Amino acid sequence: MGYIRIKNIGKAYKRYSRKSGRLLEWLGLGVHHELIWVLKDVSFDVEPGEAVGIIGINGAGKSTLLKIITGTIRPTTGTVEVGGRVSALLELGMGFHPDFTGRENVYMAAQLKGMTHDEVSQKMREIEEFAEIGDYIDQPVRVYSSGMQVRLAFSVATCVRPDILIVDEALSVGDAAFQRKCFRRIEGFRALGTTLLFVSHSTETVKKICDSAVFLNKGVAASIGEAKQVCDEYERFLFGGSAQNKLADKPSDRPIVLLEDSLVSSCEVSYGTYTAVIEQLWLSNDNAEQINVLFANEPFFVNYLIRFHEDVVNPVFAMMIKTKEGIAVYGTDTKWLKVTYDGIFRSGAIKKISFRLQNHLAPGIYYLNCGIRDDKQDVPVFLHRRVDALIFRVAESSATTAGTGLLELYGDISIEDVA
Repeated sequence: MGYIRIKNIGKAYKRYSRKSGRLLEWLGLGVHHELIWVLKDVSFDVEPGEAVGIIGINGAGKSTLLKIITGTIRPTTGTVEVGGRVSALLELGMGFHPDFTGRENVYMAAQLKGMTHDEVSQKMREIEEFAEIGDYIDQPVRVYSSGMQVRLAFSVATCVRPDILIVDEALSVGDAAFQRKCFRRIEGFRALGTTLLFVSHSTETVKKICDSAVFLNKGVAASIGEAKQVCDEYERFLFGGSAQNKLADKPSDRPIVLLEDSLVSSCEVSYGTYTAVIEQLWLSNDNAEQINVLFANEPFFVNYLIRFHEDVVNPVFAMMIKTKEGIAVYGTDTKWLKVTYDGIFRSGAIKKISFRLQNHLAPGIYYLNCGIRDDKQDVPVFLHRRVDALIFRVAESSATTAGTGLLELYGDISIEDVA
């Protein structure tokens, strides 16, 4: 189990008033610099298995703090104690040589983390499959897009479960499908006891995945505590205690596109007894059009086709919507809906299941799970479950009132004279 102990950390850089100042100091001819402190007296602990978020504006000292923790730079004052194997994803492409291929960089980066050449070779196929950059793995990194660099860097950093995982804002570069894939791997690590240090500008993400947080302001730990409390203080600092008015910027008309080709899940997980198999999954609107773009306060359908390979008596049909961070937003099944049906679903039969829902989701990216379950035993058994099988987007429209959060509650306001 990994832990981090940070005590009175400070980091200062010398700033010289003229170019010759450094030479004059080296010759012993007086002091010709001033100290610029980017971190001052920062202290906090990260306990084993805990997830801690680091938030703050650009220049607050977040990246400097991470580099001190990982040993990339030394502190000017204070001490850092790190217990356990650390894996860090800091600056985009950090440690990659642009003239070497992705494969060559994987070997170099992994060996720097303490893996042997043979261990990297054993993990190479898994790294390639997770990164999903195809033939680019054998191309020079200089031809990679920023998203491809993040894919490969995260895949290498997490090919072996670390005791401590440190993730900087680099993940924000990836597309929605890859972000969900990364968050699911992080969730898996956390379930096994990995300690997480997570830097982000997204307070919503920090509140969802972190237990506690540290708000850095001008190099000082302005607030340390429970994640929601610290994020609220950070937002008060940013916005002066007033809510952001995002409604003025929302589009007045719906986009025409209802089915975006780019919204394809690359992180699906499927399991079960496979006595029945979900062969197709899609969303549709009231006009029976296939869609993956939704709008506020409009109905939509979650549909899937099931082929039965054995006779099944009274199964339960289920669905669930999650955020890209893995937070369950809504889930239901035929048991909760008190749907009754008699008889046996015979082997060879194909059935279409459709859940009709009203969209109360705020704008954003969401993932869909679906499954067929046998609840007749003491422990429910999935005949087939598809996790993160479909991505859809809730787009802003003239009906949108949500400025932040996950739900669309169709807010209204009245202002009255009382004096």
